[in-house]
Amino acid sequence: MERLAIASDHAGRELKEDLKAYLKELDVEAVDMGVDNDKSVDYPDYGSPVAEKVSKGEIGKGVLICGTGIGMSILANKFRRVRAALVSDVYTARMSREHNDANILVIGGRIVGKGLAREIIKVWLTTKFEGGRHQTRLDKITEIENKINGGK
Repeated sequence: MERLAIASDHAGRELKEDLKAYLKELDVEAVDMGVDNDKSVDYPDYGSPVAEKVSKGEIGKGVLICGTGIGMSILANKFRRVRAALVSDVYTARMSREHNDANILVIGGRIVGKGLAREIIKVWLTTKFEGGRHQTRLDKITEIENKINGGK
């Protein structure tokens, strides 16, 4: 059974709960890292643990949801080895995996409806990375990341 980490802020909680149920149908274990109510929270407090787990290789993939997805996307991409893709359509979901090997899917809970979000996550989970010229490009990104972070 595939595992992924999932988290949201208050604006994405309803969609997160729906996607957790759908992931179960897809035989994917969703490790829920918050939130569990609608009280206003700061998205970095919930996105960071997911991005950290993916960054460290403790879990292969993650899903983050906030109101627009922008904040979670910016946050997640601060972590080394994270390639978070903000997705609001099926084509972008596919390309984020085929060409960019995205390991965190970010969705705007106030932007994307439940039905479309289910289609997006299914395509994102079933699409394989093509490698080849795309791997060359990711290697260049890793070089830049290492340069910026002093080779760490």
